[in-house]
Amino acid sequence: MRKSAFYGSTLSQFDPLTHKIRKLPYTQYGKLSTANQPSNNQKQQEVQIPMRALVYHNNTLTLEKNYPQPSLEPGEALIRVLQAGICNTDLEITRGYLAFQGVLGHEFVGIVETLHEGPGASTPRSLIGKRVVGEINAACRRSDCFYCGHNMPTHCPNRTTLGIVKRDGAFAEYLTSPIENLHLVPDNVSDEEAVFVEPLAANFEILEQVHLKPTDSVAILGDGKMGQLAAQVLTLSGSEVLMVGKHEEKLALAEKYGVHTRLLDDPQSFTLENRRRVDMVVECSGSEQGLALALRLVRPRGTIILKSTVADKSTLDLAPIVIDEIRVQGSRCGPFAPALRALSQHRIDVQPLISARFSLDEGLAAFERAAQPGVLKVLVKV
Repeated sequence: MRKSAFYGSTLSQFDPLTHKIRKLPYTQYGKLSTANQPSNNQKQQEVQIPMRALVYHNNTLTLEKNYPQPSLEPGEALIRVLQAGICNTDLEITRGYLAFQGVLGHEFVGIVETLHEGPGASTPRSLIGKRVVGEINAACRRSDCFYCGHNMPTHCPNRTTLGIVKRDGAFAEYLTSPIENLHLVPDNVSDEEAVFVEPLAANFEILEQVHLKPTDSVAILGDGKMGQLAAQVLTLSGSEVLMVGKHEEKLALAEKYGVHTRLLDDPQSFTLENRRRVDMVVECSGSEQGLALALRLVRPRGTIILKSTVADKSTLDLAPIVIDEIRVQGSRCGPFAPALRALSQHRIDVQPLISARFSLDEGLAAFERAAQPGVLKVLVKV
C-alpha cells in the first residue's frame, strides 16, 4: 500500500481506543518496501497531484492533505468520489481487524473521470462523466486462478478489496476500481441513497444464498445499520421478520416496515416468548456473542446467516450445531443490480438511517461520531 509525505506542521489523528481526535507533530512515514516502491516518474506525478485522504497507519487514523492520487492499472477507472459512508467494518479496522494500512472506506458514489482499457479490451467510454457505485473486490482474473475460473471472483485469493485489503479506499478525493466492478446509478437515486448500495447488496445476498419462503420466520440480531437494511430486504419476501436489539429508537424504525421487535436486555438469558425458535436467524449484531445467541433462537435444522465482522475473538460450543443440525452460512458481498433497482423503485428507504453528515475535512470527527453508541450511518461528503 503506497504511503505519502505530508507537507504541514501538524496532523490530526483519530484514536480508536478513546474515540477522540488529537493533534500531534508531523513525522514522516518510513521507507516503502522495494516491492511497492513507485518509480521516479510515479513519485513526481504523486507530488504534482496530491489529494486529501483519511489514512489508517500504525493504529491511528490521519487526515492527510497531500496523499498521492492513485495511478490507474489496465482495466481500471479513476473515480472522483462524491460521498462515502462509514461502515462498521471501517470502525473494526481501526480496532485491529485485518491489519489493514491505507485509505479506509468502501461504500461510495462517484463520477468516472478517466479509464485505462486493458490489453485488447474495448473501453466503455460511455462511463466517463457518469455517476457510479462499485463492487469492492478486485479479482486477479488470471487464467490459472481456480476461483476466477469458476465465477467466484469475490473469493479470489489474489484479490484486493477497496479500503479493506491491499487497495486504498473511498475516504479520499479519488479512488480506482476495475471497470467491470462499476454500476451506473439511476437518475432518480440520490448520492446519499447510492452510498447504501454496497451494504444493501450484501443483504440481497441472503436471498441468493437461502430459499426463504413467505411462511418462514426470521429473527435479525442487531438493530444497527446492517440489521435495519436486512429487515427491509427480508420483509420483501413476505416472511415474518423479527428484530432483536438494544435500542428502542432503532427498533421503532424497523417497526415502521412491519417488523416485530424485541428489546434485548441480557444476551446470556434472552429467549423469545414461550421459548419459541425461528426458521432463520440473521446475525448482524457486531458482537462476538451474537452467534451464541443465534444458536439459542434458531430451530433444529434451521439456518444462521453470519453478517458480523468483528476484531474480537470468541469461544463457541459447537455441540448445538451438530445436535440440532444447524446450517451456518457466512454472508458478505452481494449483487448490486437488485439493490439499485430497489432504491430506484422506492422499495427501500435509507434516509431514516442517516445519523450525521460531515465533509472530508471533518473526517476524523465523522469517525468519532460513528463510533458513538446508538449512531447509524454517518456520511462523508468529498
